[in-house]
Amino acid sequence: MPLLPHFRVWLTVPGLLLVSGLAMAHPGHGAEHGGFMAGLTHPLLGPDHLLAMVAIGLWSLGQPLRPRLAIPLLAVGGMIIGAGLAVAGISLPGVESAIALSVLLAGILVATLARLPSLVGGLLVVGFMLFHGYAHGTEMPHGASLVTYLAGFSLATLAITLVARLAGGWLQAWQSRPLRVVGAVIAAIGAFFALS
Repeated sequence: MPLLPHFRVWLTVPGLLLVSGLAMAHPGHGAEHGGFMAGLTHPLLGPDHLLAMVAIGLWSLGQPLRPRLAIPLLAVGGMIIGAGLAVAGISLPGVESAIALSVLLAGILVATLARLPSLVGGLLVVGFMLFHGYAHGTEMPHGASLVTYLAGFSLATLAITLVARLAGGWLQAWQSRPLRVVGAVIAAIGAFFALS
């Protein structure tokens, strides 16, 4: 099976990059290192953030080539815009509800293997991730460098969405049902977040 060795390599490298940050994720550490480690680990430590990024990566599989290539970058762009709003002190109402709703809707997109027009799909990704980025921006450690914090969570966002896409491609190589099940589970967890 030639797909399996390639899948392991693509999964291992970003996975090690992400896990290496967890070893240093203790209070104050992120600010001491300019905010990079705090930014890198923040998306991994919040299940709502992690699930949204995983769902976006999985959903991107079924999109036309151009949007599929752009979706991870659009996710990062939404995160940066949201963090910028938070740092600028602009109030964004309903952030926690919007984050839960984004997990629910992204899960539904995966479960249904929905194929959207490029503009609509791109706007959804940016809109979803804007709220996640806003939450990241409000939780930036005191004294951390904004630039390195943004760099950390941008790298984590890219890695999570790309690893999810690769894992989804591996699942889809056999059949689409496992991918739909994963989407349904993510949607159910998003519904639980929304009702909590």
